[in-house]
Amino acid sequence: MGASVIESSDFIKVLSDGSVERFIPERAPPSLDLYNGYKCKDVTIDPLKAITARIFIPSTAAATMLPVLVYFHGGGFCIGSTTWLGYHHFLGDLSATSESIILSVDYRLAPENRLPIAYEDCYTSLTWLSQQKATDSWLQNADLSRVFLSGDSAGGNIAHHVALRAIRDQECPVRIIGIIPIHPYFGSEKRTELETRQGSTDEVRSNDMFWRLSIPEGLNRDYDGCNLEQMKVSMSEWSRFPNVLVFVAELDFLKERGVTYAEFLKKKGVKKVKLVETKDEKHVFHVFRPDSEPTRLLQKQMNDFIHSV
Repeated sequence: MGASVIESSDFIKVLSDGSVERFIPERAPPSLDLYNGYKCKDVTIDPLKAITARIFIPSTAAATMLPVLVYFHGGGFCIGSTTWLGYHHFLGDLSATSESIILSVDYRLAPENRLPIAYEDCYTSLTWLSQQKATDSWLQNADLSRVFLSGDSAGGNIAHHVALRAIRDQECPVRIIGIIPIHPYFGSEKRTELETRQGSTDEVRSNDMFWRLSIPEGLNRDYDGCNLEQMKVSMSEWSRFPNVLVFVAELDFLKERGVTYAEFLKKKGVKKVKLVETKDEKHVFHVFRPDSEPTRLLQKQMNDFIHSV
């Protein structure tokens, strides 16, 4: 008798024997040749843990010291890859537009690897950056005193937690001066207004499934990786939190969570927090339509933030 399905959506199926089937869209290979003002290559951050990444560098990389943006893809901690076509084009174009070096991390996925493993994997990428800078010609002009963390959806959540770990680690080898969460994915047992609205049943069911699959077994959505109010952070740590640019989308089911996140940081005394709403767009539109005008505007706003901090 075959294994039965115990969790299922359009993107992932978890079977009773523990196996996982994931939706895999079109992928993009790396290109060592310049294309649209950038080139990219794949690297291994930790072969024992299967943590990999894709580096994007602009055509100007040899001319001057460049800021570094470390990006974490979304997917409810359970799906996603920097090799997906949408991420590849979005990040390559962002590298060229912002004249920055981008390290986009493929961390281990849940439910096989539940939180906080994604946080740990992504923090490891910062150590890898500092170690590789001396030997990898693609990183020789990486300015590790100007590092930004970004990510969409679950990746926005990861950017927040990696920033906190960097603050707490006295030996953090890079200086994080800004984070850019795009449509960040947080939650709680308490429902938001949108989540209780008629017609939201499918979105709530999907969100709950991804949280069930990703948080540590035996815990609920008030886990401190999910619920902002449960995070144990001192006022001293909040005072050292980097500048933040939060993006939300008008038609995104998770918009309330992003707005609440920005308000939460302001309440905690984070010095500079800016919230930007994209009109008439849905969740992670920049991944599904990397060549659209709203995506170009998003890249410009990210560029302005990177070069203003």
